[in-house]
This record gives sequence, structure tokens and C-alpha cells, in this order.
Amino acid sequence: MKPRLQATLGQQLVMTPQLRQAIRLLQLSAAELETEIAEAVETNPLLDWTETSIATIDGETAPDGAASTKSDEGYETETLAPAEADWGPGDGETWYERTGPADADEDIPGAEQVAEGETLQDHLLWQLHLSPLSPRDRIIAVTVIEAIEDDGYLREPLENIADTLGADFHPQQDEILTVLHQVQRFDPAGVGARTLGECLRLQLSVLPENAPGKTLAHTLANGPLERLPKVGMAGIAAELKLDIGEVESAVQLLRSLDPKPGLQVGSISNDTYVAPDVVIWRQHGLWRVALADSMRPRISIHRGYEGMIRHASAADAHYLRGHLQEARWLLKSLEARGETLLKVMRCLLHQQAAFLEFGDSALRPLTLREVAGEIGLHESTVSRAVARKYARTPRGTIPLRSFFASGIDTGTGGEASSTAIQAMIRQLIDAENPRKPLSDARLAETLKATGVPVARRTVAKYREAMSIPSSQDRVRI
Repeated sequence: MKPRLQATLGQQLVMTPQLRQAIRLLQLSAAELETEIAEAVETNPLLDWTETSIATIDGETAPDGAASTKSDEGYETETLAPAEADWGPGDGETWYERTGPADADEDIPGAEQVAEGETLQDHLLWQLHLSPLSPRDRIIAVTVIEAIEDDGYLREPLENIADTLGADFHPQQDEILTVLHQVQRFDPAGVGARTLGECLRLQLSVLPENAPGKTLAHTLANGPLERLPKVGMAGIAAELKLDIGEVESAVQLLRSLDPKPGLQVGSISNDTYVAPDVVIWRQHGLWRVALADSMRPRISIHRGYEGMIRHASAADAHYLRGHLQEARWLLKSLEARGETLLKVMRCLLHQQAAFLEFGDSALRPLTLREVAGEIGLHESTVSRAVARKYARTPRGTIPLRSFFASGIDTGTGGEASSTAIQAMIRQLIDAENPRKPLSDARLAETLKATGVPVARRTVAKYREAMSIPSSQDRVRI
């Protein structure tokens, strides 16, 4: 075979440094983002602080905690974008009028709250809670998730997981493997893998089907990738009878993936205090949302140093251009983060307006998949956007995960969320006769009479989750 040159034209999807930065910034909390930006300003001379201005929507001032400013580069970094923030009439959209009490228009001051760091298991269990699995599969899934290590790998053999479930449960390995495949679809992509190759294949599966190099990268992850250090790309190309350029493209795609996806969540678990990421308020009876300004520094391109590039020496100009490119990437990533968060919040306001109006009892069932399908994003992106994020609302500062809930079918053909059912149980218990508390069976009958068919054991599970004692312990004479 004679060496030859060949020019090809094609498209390729690769996890570039800019994309990696955007994904990492999206999953940061407000406090972590502040630290990230402060470090960037300290290390990059092309970045500078800018002052914050008061935000307005349609000529009216937004509540405290929401502000708008544009950097010299023209990007709105963590600011209010009126076109994105308003939930008003548009093409096929409707206004959500206020129907609650008039005093609810007053926004409760949002204070910082103490929050525990989220582990990988917490992140996976939350997604499991929103997944439509049978009770038996949920038990298996919980055992599988508890066996996943911090880096995201499942190194425990399936036989040991079966032994952990117990002989009375009689789990089959095929049954455990089926549930494992469900867990492997959770965010972050690649979690629950048993080998590096499986981890890479799981991450490749979330890429578009027409992504250039995806098919070959999937083939390499099945085995040939392990021989790459010994035989090199030329050896792999000869073995597969392919052009070396195709192999290089596929290997580059594999290198852009994360070999330890669990650390995306597990390594970011040091939060002590939380501040709201978005502010939700009511203006003229309409629900509106904006990115929070509190504890959010503003940054822009330092025009003085940027102007020095033209007159600097070759070495200095190269140094300044490199930092200028990094500064622009950071500003664009911050802009993308804000747009994604606002896009998700607009959908949540659309779906859960009644929840903000009437509380937990009006929370409708909502999953990550529904939100992702409505706004055209991947489920993992929505999961990152709401992870460890908080919203300041008239009901206080609440986590964005409060807008999601699993549901059960009701007798009227609709669905009721688990959070709404818990609120109904608490209302029944608060109104019970303290001398004759309602048993779990009686609570289940009462809920069934209102069109919410739940089993007694489900009522007991929800009651225990709310830290409410049993009927015997609630007796008051």
C-alpha cells in the first residue's frame, strides 16, 4: 500500500473545551458559580468587574434580587432577559391570571438557607423517584444505586446484589440487569457502567445518531480501544481495514468523553449555604421569572488590555489573545447557562402555576422527560439545570426540584402527584380528632373516596417520609 494524501469534507460532534465549560457551569450552584467567576477574574487579566444596574420589565422595576447589565462584549451574564423572563401572551401562549389572595403579591424576602451537599446517590435516587418503575423494580434500583461508587462505576457483581436483596426476594440476574439498564439512562451519562468501555458506550448513546465518528467510536469502545496503546492508531486502522483519519476522528471523540462521570456530581457536594438562582414574583396578577442578582458578580472584557494587543510584542500579543479567547468563552458559557435556566423555568411556570398559587396540594405530576420534550433539550441537561438550584418565590426560597413530582392515576382519569397526596394526608391528620387519630387504612379509604386510590402501605410510606407518627403515637387524651 502506497502512502497518499486525501482531502475529505464532513461534520463532527466533539466535546470541545468550550462545551465542557458550558456543561460544568450549568450544574454549579450560585455559590460555586461565584467562586468560579472570582477565580477567573483573578487569573485572567482580560476579565474585569462591572457594576450592576436595576432591572426593569416593561418599564417597571423588578423585585430585589433581579438585575440586568450588559458587558462590554455585549453578553448578558447572569442577568434578566425580558424576552426570556416574561411569561406573557405570545404565539399559542396564555396569561396565567392571579386567583389567590391579594396579599400573595407581596414577595417574601429570600434569605440564604443551609443545605447539605448532594451525593451521587442522592442525585440518582431523585431521578428514580420520577421514573415509572414497578415497586419491585424500585427496590432493585435502590440496591443498585447504593452499590454504585463515587466515580459512577458499578463494580459490585450482580450476584452480590442479588444476595443483598435476600433469598425471600428471589431476584434473577436478568431482572437486576434490566433495572441496571434503566439506571444507566440517568444523569450523568455513563453512570452505572461496569467497565470503561461500557461507560464510553453509554455516553455515546446520548449523542445524535448522525454524529460523525459515533459508529466507529462505539466499535472501538467494544474492545479495540484497549489495544490502542500497544498497536497505535495505524495498527487499529489496519486491523479494521479503515483509513487512519477515520480512526483518529473516532478516538478524538472518545477522548472528549468523561471516564469518571460520577465525579460530576459527587465532587461538587460542599455547599453550606444556598442563595436563589432565579426570582419568581407576581406582577399585575401575572407570574414572572428572572435570574437572581444577589451574590452574582458581573464581569466583562477589560478594554484597556484588549487594546494593548495591537501594539504589544509578538509574545505579549499571543499571551493576551489566549486570555481574550478564554474570557469570551466564559462570557458565552454564562450567557448559555442563563438562557437554559430561564428556558427551564418558563416551562416550570407553565406547568406548575397552580403550585405557586395554592401550594403542595396543587402540584401536578411532572418529570424531567416531559420538560425536556417541551423545551427541546436532553433530560440530562434539564437535570443539570435544576440540580442544587433554588428559586425565590412568594412562598419562600425553594429548590427547583420541588416543581417535579411523580404521580399516580386517580379515579377521575387524571393524575395526582406524590407531593399533593402527602399534602392531603397532612391536612387530614391536622383535622383529625386527637382522641381518635386516623389509621393508615382509614386515611387510604378517605383518599379513595376523594378519587385518589392509594394503598395503605403507600399512605404509611408517605406518612413516615413526612416524619408523622403512627395513629397509636398520635393519641392525645
